[in-house]
Amino acid sequence: MIKPYQQNNKKKIVLLSLSVAITSLLSFSNVANASAAVPALTEHTAVENNNVDVKQARTSNETLQEWKSWTNDHAYSLTSIQPEKLEKQHIPSSNFDDLAMLKPLLHDKRIVFLGESSHGVAEFNLAKTRIIQFLHQEMDYNVLAFESGMGNVMNAQGQIDKQAAQQTMKDAIFGVWWTKETLPLFDYAKKTQQTDKPLVLAGFDIQQQGAFTNGDWLKNSDLAKQFSNVEEQLAQWSSSKDLQGYQKAKPSIIDIYTQVKSQVKLKEAELKSAYPNEPHIVKLMERTLTDRIRLANEYVELTIQSNIEIEKNNPEPFLKTMEWRDQAMLENLLWLSTEIYPAEKFIVWAHNDHIRKAQSEVMGSPYPVKLMGERLPDIYKKYSYVLGLYMAGGETANNMREPMEVLPPVKGSVEDILSTTHKPYTFIDLRNRQNERGNSWMFEPRLSYSWGIMQESLVPRDQYDGLLLIDKVSMPNYLK
Repeated sequence: MIKPYQQNNKKKIVLLSLSVAITSLLSFSNVANASAAVPALTEHTAVENNNVDVKQARTSNETLQEWKSWTNDHAYSLTSIQPEKLEKQHIPSSNFDDLAMLKPLLHDKRIVFLGESSHGVAEFNLAKTRIIQFLHQEMDYNVLAFESGMGNVMNAQGQIDKQAAQQTMKDAIFGVWWTKETLPLFDYAKKTQQTDKPLVLAGFDIQQQGAFTNGDWLKNSDLAKQFSNVEEQLAQWSSSKDLQGYQKAKPSIIDIYTQVKSQVKLKEAELKSAYPNEPHIVKLMERTLTDRIRLANEYVELTIQSNIEIEKNNPEPFLKTMEWRDQAMLENLLWLSTEIYPAEKFIVWAHNDHIRKAQSEVMGSPYPVKLMGERLPDIYKKYSYVLGLYMAGGETANNMREPMEVLPPVKGSVEDILSTTHKPYTFIDLRNRQNERGNSWMFEPRLSYSWGIMQESLVPRDQYDGLLLIDKVSMPNYLK
């Protein structure tokens, strides 16, 4: 595989350094930690792969027209991406007629992965919300797991009846999704808590995302204060370059987390009182604190080393942090599915990069490593469906909420082929297809854009089970 990291590829190195800077932000600043793919560049030239041979297979005009004709005949068009409104704690099933084609595709699937090529797209948030409503109400997918902190979502779910939907959203997920378009999802989740089939919120990320609990349940003000202090310290160390300084501080940080963890089972009654809507609060709190200890013991040192090496144009330590994080996210997701909700079906909300089946094979990606989706055990892959979301035009935003113009589709690219329907919202199933003349584009390298600006080459069917293309997108309406 060609590695996109020659020393003179300054633009990719800048991209990586910005990724580190953003993912190291203290989430107390309201921007919150970002997720994996984090471009913070607006100029198009910043994403050129100068030293990467990112190609798609040669295609004649005749073949391209055959592909487009086949796609036009076999693709589905969604009538709307606007979230539905509950009527007497129920959405009329007829409102989802345009999504009914998903039922035969998902009838035996336990996990539906909903991706996105950018975190900064209003229409992605809307479309995913409506799809989640459909999956929950019509197909009994009752657990919604976010690419966000396990403890943070635990906290939000535990108090979902006590607070407004907007506060639940801010408590639960990374700031990149604090948008007007995401809010209907949390309003829906809140309303379902009063039904016999609530939509349960969960998180599987291991990264810090601000304080995940205030420690009041400890009934020990000194320990609660120490806990709050080490949370801030850990976040600060993650953005530092002082490896020796952290190694000296690490034992005392781990000691505080260990003390707090030792109190969890002893304070079961207090925890259940503080988090009445989370019946698994004891197990989730213990798991989150175990993750914090792992973070302090391993991940922070990797991050500090990455901060040092990225200045030397060496991305390898950064890529190690990516792999470490995604392995931890995978372990958390599997734990949730076996230990907490063994009988429930899951919806997973994450970036395309995290859920793709073979991320390490994507040419041109700044993250040519095995991420969560590629690491998923085969039995889970068999009973999962991976849906990638893409865009053909408009404006997206990076994780700093800065606008980026979506580049026009390249001839023969995934976006170009799906755009042939001339519909605003186009869905195509890849999984249940055999290679034939009209759809062979699914089985060979095609170009596509990550974040609407970074050119990648991938074999669509090797990465996704289905694709949803939004013809024109816009920046989200962010909430403070």
